[in-house]
Amino acid sequence: MAQHQVRIIGGAWKRTLLPVVDALGLRPTPDRVRETVFNWINHQLGSDWEQATFLDLYAGSGVLGFEAASRGAAKVTMVDNHAPAVRQLEANRDKLKADNITVLRADALTLAQDLATRGQRFDVIFLDPPYQQDLLAKTLPLCAALLLDGGMVYAEAEAPLPTEGDDLPDWLDGWEVVRADKAGMVYYHLLKLQEKAA
Repeated sequence: MAQHQVRIIGGAWKRTLLPVVDALGLRPTPDRVRETVFNWINHQLGSDWEQATFLDLYAGSGVLGFEAASRGAAKVTMVDNHAPAVRQLEANRDKLKADNITVLRADALTLAQDLATRGQRFDVIFLDPPYQQDLLAKTLPLCAALLLDGGMVYAEAEAPLPTEGDDLPDWLDGWEVVRADKAGMVYYHLLKLQEKAA
């Protein structure tokens, strides 16, 4: 069986290939999408990667988190509840000698609540959950308590997120879609919390 791989496209580990487990619903973010997304994030961070902290709640292949770490992120926390995926994430982290990456085996929703309770905050949260399980709707509201001021959430989905109007679901309340695009069947979005009126 041919092994699946992803390639880091920027930073210290540019062009490094990392093996990925073959798991149901695992869809590593394509190179072209990552290129765009990291340009968006870089613009928002003002290139200040050395201080930036990232949380990847549905890490899967880990390619988003590895990409952030490669570009100099201070800390990247990867979360997945699929044991083979977690073992592969740990092996890839060790291969890269990536001291700035922590890998946790946990349920994303439970862990998000736990981290919020403990007061942990992040600059960027990656949300690329398995499709057709309504996980984005369940997870995004929890992210509000996990973001530092000015922090952002990158979200992938099988459909575009509604941005305004009467059909705006409750779980998007308080969020602003800063950037959005589509590649193939992937809709991807950069979200920030709306500024609260003083």
